[in-house]
Amino acid sequence: MPTVLALETSCDESAAAVLRQEGEKLTVLSHGIASQVEEHAKWGGVVPEIASRRHVEALPNLVEHALKEAGLVAADLDAIAATVTPGLVGALMVGSITGRTLAALHQKPFLAVHHLEAHLASVFLADHPPHAPYLVLLVSGGHTELIRVDQLGEMERLGRSHDDAAGEAFDKVARLMGLGYPGGPAIQAIAVEGDAKRFRLPKGRVSKPGGGFYPYDFSFSGLKTAVLRHVEALKRESEDLPLADLAASFEQIVADVLVRPFIAAGMVGLLLMAPLALTSTAGWIRRLGPQRWQRLHQLVYLAAAAGVLHFWWKVKADTREPLVYVAILGVLLLLRLPGRARLRRWRQRLHRVRPAALGADG
Repeated sequence: MPTVLALETSCDESAAAVLRQEGEKLTVLSHGIASQVEEHAKWGGVVPEIASRRHVEALPNLVEHALKEAGLVAADLDAIAATVTPGLVGALMVGSITGRTLAALHQKPFLAVHHLEAHLASVFLADHPPHAPYLVLLVSGGHTELIRVDQLGEMERLGRSHDDAAGEAFDKVARLMGLGYPGGPAIQAIAVEGDAKRFRLPKGRVSKPGGGFYPYDFSFSGLKTAVLRHVEALKRESEDLPLADLAASFEQIVADVLVRPFIAAGMVGLLLMAPLALTSTAGWIRRLGPQRWQRLHQLVYLAAAAGVLHFWWKVKADTREPLVYVAILGVLLLLRLPGRARLRRWRQRLHRVRPAALGADG
């Protein structure tokens, strides 16, 4: 039962936790957080030097509290971990040096943790964690990324933000609107009563050098500038800003920008996996019979086609990726010739199943 003391100081919150792994189950035995929000709020954002000093002050008590709550002492630990990258350099150094020092004092291994990989690994704290492969839309304060996880320790970044992350955009727009820090909760609270359709705001996209757009990347700088222009224009026209409507419109566009690449990547995955899923075992074909199997095959592709068409309809004015049109055309072509002969050829190519297993030619 490996037991680890974990430290986090990548930005403006200090944290310490004790975790234990029993088989495939990961349990948090104790944890504590020291927030610095109130101190940084008066500056409208995180001040790195202040954050580093507060980490130095907070970590000793957090470590002591985490071990006490878990009913353990340092000798009971199997390793000590700390975030080492990415993040604020000074803040990261505090956690890293603290963890390495404790590991050296108590002769324990030190585990250097990548901040973003830790976000991905957090899914294993769930009662029913997902089984790979799966997609992760990672939206933290300073990072917005779309990542495909193939298995533990193996992942591929499909898309990322090329300027501000979503969290940074919320902070900056909240400041433009005269709201508090952090911007996310402030905008969310006021947007509840707003009209999300009142202001037309742009959905940022990232251009490719040779033309077209990156299908899974994010951009929020143009959105932030558009809000600034609206605020300036409204201030010239009247004294009172329609903050609720502005907040709701901004929040809705950010949600659309985040979800669009996620749906596109997920739909492509569905289209690629559908034929493989339907041709996984000859036993299913034998049990269902060729005619029923053919009908099931067509139904799944019709469902996939409906999903792609629905996605295209929802974002039709904002999406020009060739990938979407190719996906629609591909599904329609696959539905054009759904006979048993084609099904037999798939089976022979993928699993080298004898023709007799699929019945007579139709």
